[in-house]
Amino acid sequence: MENFSDLGFLKTLSWLIPVIVILSIWEAIWKIIALWKSARNDHLAWFICIAIINTVGILPIVYIIKYRKKKEVS
Repeated sequence: MENFSDLGFLKTLSWLIPVIVILSIWEAIWKIIALWKSARNDHLAWFICIAIINTVGILPIVYIIKYRKKKEVS
């Protein structure tokens, strides 16, 4: 059985920590924006789904694109 206290195992997974940090920041930014917009638009179902489901920013981005304000054509 391999000993996981070896530094070799930690070096193998050392790339994983920055990836997790970057994805967490990415998710947090999109989630905050989408939660803010859904609360302002009184979309309770969207607010709850975005708050509960972690999708690495996909669900918040879908909400923001779907409910963005249309530019007025003059």
